[in-house]
Amino acid sequence: MPLLVMKFGGTSVADLARIRNAAEKVRREVARGYDVIVIVSAMSGKTNELVGWVEQTSPLFDAREYDAVVSSGENVTAGLMALTLQEMDVPARSWQGWQVPILTTSAHSAARFTDIPRANIDAKFAEGFRVAVVAGFQGVSAENRITTLGRGGSDTTAVAFAAAFGAERCDIYTDVDGIYTTDPRITEKARKLDRIAFEEMLELASLGAKVLQTRSVELAMRYKVRLRVLSSFGETDEHSGTLVCDEDEIMESKVVSGVAYSRDEAKMTLVKVQDRPGIAAAIFGPLSEAGVNVDMIVQNISEIGNGGAVTDMTFSCPTNQVARARKAMEDARAAGLIAYADLVQDTDVAKVSVVGIGMRSHAGVAATMFKALAAENVNIKVIATSEIKISVLIDRKYMELAVQALHDAFELERG
Repeated sequence: MPLLVMKFGGTSVADLARIRNAAEKVRREVARGYDVIVIVSAMSGKTNELVGWVEQTSPLFDAREYDAVVSSGENVTAGLMALTLQEMDVPARSWQGWQVPILTTSAHSAARFTDIPRANIDAKFAEGFRVAVVAGFQGVSAENRITTLGRGGSDTTAVAFAAAFGAERCDIYTDVDGIYTTDPRITEKARKLDRIAFEEMLELASLGAKVLQTRSVELAMRYKVRLRVLSSFGETDEHSGTLVCDEDEIMESKVVSGVAYSRDEAKMTLVKVQDRPGIAAAIFGPLSEAGVNVDMIVQNISEIGNGGAVTDMTFSCPTNQVARARKAMEDARAAGLIAYADLVQDTDVAKVSVVGIGMRSHAGVAATMFKALAAENVNIKVIATSEIKISVLIDRKYMELAVQALHDAFELERG
């Protein structure tokens, strides 16, 4: 029989009524002739509660025991979902990560898949079971310990199962009815997309869109897993939601598909840093070792001073990593790796980006973007580009205005 993977997030299984609602959607797909692998998250709020218990019990916790506790939320949901399906006369069985087994690395709370053997679940399908309900977010290491994949790991679990089992499609059920041109909370003109290319979705996810976890989109793009994002609430059919697919499946791409934003950005500038071969490595090596996620990088024109050539080096990073970045730079200076006059930080900025695979074949996107921002008196602090993306750092107070202006400038409300 054809196989479908269906993933339900925490809000979709928040209580027994919502679990029944999700189970009804699974039952309908079984009635259409599919075998189904259901991936479930913990009930809404449960993971935060479990994490809180661990931190209260042991502030310097053992990561192996952390994973053992935090993964239990998905196990509860999987069992309840299987029981609900059985009450609907749908042959279903629940699976925890170690039972599949979902094989992962040993990096607790940040594990990655190494293999998902099919034999055990295939055997159950052969016995007449129609649904395998799998606890998302978890696996088992080579040391036979429970591991977790990090926040959003259930999305990645769903895509990995779809790839491993050759599923026709992977449906991600959530609390929104698809992927929009931008956040509908910022502009009511935001339009739901029928289709979006993997590359565009990956950029949007990495730039701040919260609908899909970045790792899940990376995995889907690598294995060509067709993703559909749709709402758990209300009626759905084969045309519901947004399909994330290969670029070849999209007839005509708009130049810009969406506008993304991130509030929690900071801009840091090393003033009068030495301008010499290897200085970039001397700066960004320690930042990487400190776990600082550097995004935009801008180097000014070199100036010749008494001590030789100097320049300003600016980079952006998440606001919660500013202290770590400052310490890494101060330690590098103390160790004699770099020299600079000052380190200036601005934690009151936001990143706004336009994304679209149509940029590859159309000129003038940057000009349109910059004119739209200039018309609203929005000053650009830093610019970064890629083949299908242009991002700018601006004052945070202008973020919503910038998103609305760019959405209008590229006429994204039009289908």
